[in-house]
Amino acid sequence: MSEAGGGRGCGSSVPQRAPWSLVAATAAFCLVSATSVWTAGAAPMSREERQKLGNQVLEMFDHAYGNYMEHAYPADELMPLTCRGRVRGQEPSRGDVDDALGKFSLTLIDSLDTLVVLNKTKEFEDAVRKVLRDVNLDNDVVVSVFETNIRVLGGLLGGHSLAIMLKEKGEYMQWYNDELLQMAKQLGYKLLPAFNTTSGLPYPRINLKFGIRKPEARTGTETDTCTACAGTLILEFAALSRFTGATIFEEYARKALDFLWEKRQRSSNLVGVTINIHTGDWVRKDSGVGAGIDSYYEYLLKAYVLLGDDSFLERFNTHYDAIMRYISQPPLLLDVHIHKPMLNARTWMDALLAFFPGLQVLKGDIRPAIETHEMLYQVIKKHNFLPEAFTTDFRVHWAQHPLRPEFAESTYFLYKATGDPYYLEVGKTLIENLNKYARVPCGFAAMKDVRTGSHEDRMDSFFLAEMFKYLYLLFADKEDIIFDIEDYIFTTEAHLLPLWLSTTNQSISKKNTTSDYTELDDSNFDWTCPNTQILFPNDPLYAQSIREPLKNVVDKSCPRGIIRVREESFRSGAKPPLRARDFMATNPEHLEILKKMGVSLIHLKDGRVQLVQHAIQAASSIDAEDGLRFMQEMIELSSQQQKEQQLPPRAVQIVSHPFFGRVVLTAGPAQFGLDLSKHKETRGFVASSKPYNGCSELTNPEAVMGKIALIQRGQCMFAEKARNIQNAGAIGGIVIDDNEGSSSDTAPLFQMAGDGKETDDIKIPMLFLFSKEGSIILDAIREYEEVEVLLSDKAKDRDPDMESEEQPSSENNSQDQSAEQITPSSQEVDLVDQESPEESSLNSEPESSSPADTDNAASVSASEQNSNPMENHETTSLDGECTDLDNQLQEQSETEEDSNPNVSWGKKVQPIDSILADWNEDIEAFEMMEKDEL
Repeated sequence: MSEAGGGRGCGSSVPQRAPWSLVAATAAFCLVSATSVWTAGAAPMSREERQKLGNQVLEMFDHAYGNYMEHAYPADELMPLTCRGRVRGQEPSRGDVDDALGKFSLTLIDSLDTLVVLNKTKEFEDAVRKVLRDVNLDNDVVVSVFETNIRVLGGLLGGHSLAIMLKEKGEYMQWYNDELLQMAKQLGYKLLPAFNTTSGLPYPRINLKFGIRKPEARTGTETDTCTACAGTLILEFAALSRFTGATIFEEYARKALDFLWEKRQRSSNLVGVTINIHTGDWVRKDSGVGAGIDSYYEYLLKAYVLLGDDSFLERFNTHYDAIMRYISQPPLLLDVHIHKPMLNARTWMDALLAFFPGLQVLKGDIRPAIETHEMLYQVIKKHNFLPEAFTTDFRVHWAQHPLRPEFAESTYFLYKATGDPYYLEVGKTLIENLNKYARVPCGFAAMKDVRTGSHEDRMDSFFLAEMFKYLYLLFADKEDIIFDIEDYIFTTEAHLLPLWLSTTNQSISKKNTTSDYTELDDSNFDWTCPNTQILFPNDPLYAQSIREPLKNVVDKSCPRGIIRVREESFRSGAKPPLRARDFMATNPEHLEILKKMGVSLIHLKDGRVQLVQHAIQAASSIDAEDGLRFMQEMIELSSQQQKEQQLPPRAVQIVSHPFFGRVVLTAGPAQFGLDLSKHKETRGFVASSKPYNGCSELTNPEAVMGKIALIQRGQCMFAEKARNIQNAGAIGGIVIDDNEGSSSDTAPLFQMAGDGKETDDIKIPMLFLFSKEGSIILDAIREYEEVEVLLSDKAKDRDPDMESEEQPSSENNSQDQSAEQITPSSQEVDLVDQESPEESSLNSEPESSSPADTDNAASVSASEQNSNPMENHETTSLDGECTDLDNQLQEQSETEEDSNPNVSWGKKVQPIDSILADWNEDIEAFEMMEKDEL
């Protein structure tokens, strides 16, 4: 987003239809004037400290960008754990996530304008030359239209915008002659065939070489796309048209937006998550501001800012009114059904909605922006990063964190709007957490699980395109930037487009079609910037007064969940609806409430209780909605209860040189031995046992004495292995899977069970690593001989004293989802009174990886999970004092080879040849999320 996009003028002095040149000038003034109100009321951060933090951001960028260029370029992305590039077809497929990769040096293109913002003009000039020399846009690869647009097309246009700016200044880029723009135009024409549909909505994917539908294209059969995928094109496509004079790009993007607007649900003015590109029917009818929809709303407002077309603002305001009426439940933003907007569609939120407070700042609606941002910050303070999804009572729903920048984006805009130094402290926390928990020797690694601190071999291009840009701008003074940032607007990928495009090549006729469809509330249509004296009523502590009630929303309370109850129900004194977790089958009052909601209770012969809802039998439509919500809660609660016996994942953290705790491996727990969640972690050097399988008395007790023994799975029980290494004096054990190539990414969490005998004699901790994770330790031993690890329930803070020898000083200058479907009106759920052995998700029978293997294991299988999408995701409390269940995230991935695996680029050779090949992520959980703003 751009701070330059505020509205039409300030106060009442600007006419309702002000010239656009005046809008660009006055929009920036609105935010500056807000800053002047705030700085008087809070102790500002000193310029020296801000400069120190800015330099730290520069050093962090150098660490990420430098390692990409050294170890990955010309590959699309860096794999920071294995120090090599991710090339499509050479790594196991991650499903839709890989659709962003097109063998076009994605990270380099995505980072172009970041280099200029960070005053790295020489590096920018070198990077542009590399793009022009090396990047090929004619590859036989299927890519996401959405991702290619915002990352590659946006990156080329952002690079071009700043290249011509630098050329005009007269020092750099004097040789530049619109080469990046010509590449952008070439890419734009390659994307146009995707729009060959009757609706004008683009296909979600396209082959860069062969387009759509041709047999060799391997795409063009899709029928659905997400709203954001079709509605996040107008900025880049319109800019391409305005830069080149080729109007076709803006025309196609406008047609897609027009179709989405016409297909909105007329009574609620909301849009769904996915839509059929041929018929226009909504496929997923839930609506929110997070994954699948988010940047559609963002681009409506920003299209008005960049293009000056009133209809875009009118559409945005109409949607915004619906969002605040139905979705906003301060401080939460919860998805609802577009046809029944008073009914919540789910009880959790995804991390992508963190952009929304920043968008509200541009709208001028500061109070809810402060509230939602503060709630998100409290979650971050609890877990260091924002989980990919968390519930209304602040439990982790999806534990991954791929270093998303949306929260930093909103922090920047709130600081620009308020000038409150509090947001500088928030930014400082983000910097500290990135360096402390995500920094690894070859860059920054995504978090595989925020609960354990384990890493994923992934550093997405958006991390360099957005995160460092917003963090640097947060601490920078105006004179620290070599150009006026107020003259540009940020795309959703934080690429910079100049505001003067609004008056360039205006060949598209503007037609205000909004009023044809709905009666508009005039209060939504402010043609001026909000008066800052009204936004901040002469109270320098205004923002603090809004934040204060939310300080303990996560830390000191575990709310039961915040579910919308109609205001009229509260006013009439009615009781809140019955919650699933409060329900008791023996309570006559509860049974009466169920009957009123159209829910029947049936006792089955096997001891289970079955609930069935028929909405038509409910006493009223309100009761039917309450019944639907109750059934959804009961489905999720039932899933949680089935997983109560499962132990959470553990962590193996390599703490010796040169790792210093920066590599964290996800480990399976044991149902015997020292419980790491109740006792202090175990730290020690590792040593391989002899025999390696640990199935008999060790022949090298002196080697494992006082150390953590490495043993291979197979040929005897896990408990027997533990006893043998314990008798040899080991202080802990790590069992490494003998199934070569196995990984925690491609298999469910593995739990080691006992041998059916008493295991109280086993006093040492035992953890299980799959083959790929175990190979990291084995390769480290071969490389460095002495390797020290930490066995714990979650990753611990790194050793600053040891790491300071290797890590640059913070003062160093830069010179060094398949989501839920709507529950039908008739639905049923079984409540298990006592889980039978065959239904248990923990297998107590000996499980072997080979005929000779008699290890006894407790393995969680995806096939044993309830088929309801809500039940495929576990929830864990964010607050230790309020933990109800110990659950772990079920991860599942698919492996498929690219149809054309032959890649002309050479792979980088690594110092450790066979480190972890890849850490795939949960494809099913991210099927929708990864389509929008990876």
